[in-house]
Amino acid sequence: GRDAGGFIALPWSVLDCASYAHLSMHARSLLLEIARQYVADNNGRLLASRAYMLKRGWKSADMLAKAKRELLSGGFIYETVKGHRPNKASWYALTWQTLDRHPGFDFGAAESFIRSAYRQQPLKKHEP
Repeated sequence: GRDAGGFIALPWSVLDCASYAHLSMHARSLLLEIARQYVADNNGRLLASRAYMLKRGWKSADMLAKAKRELLSGGFIYETVKGHRPNKASWYALTWQTLDRHPGFDFGAAESFIRSAYRQQPLKKHEP
């Protein structure tokens, strides 16, 4: 038995890779928040917007932006839709899951998605 509700499927290959070891604690926390949204057929439509993350306890826009950049450059998440003002949020995909194609993706986004991109990224220490 376990507690009711869903769960996050986070492979050991993600947690044990060298790139993960170089992530800041904020980036690791954001990765869990983004992975929390995945429900079998929405990979590529996950949110990390300021408005969405504010409801999840993220108060600093600067910290959120830095953590997002780390996850993108580390290959843990992939941007499928580029957001823009005033009210269009970016969409993201987890790279350890298969991309669930959607007609709303930006042109070429599905074709340039790289599964397990976090394994291919050069090691860089995060900037505090």
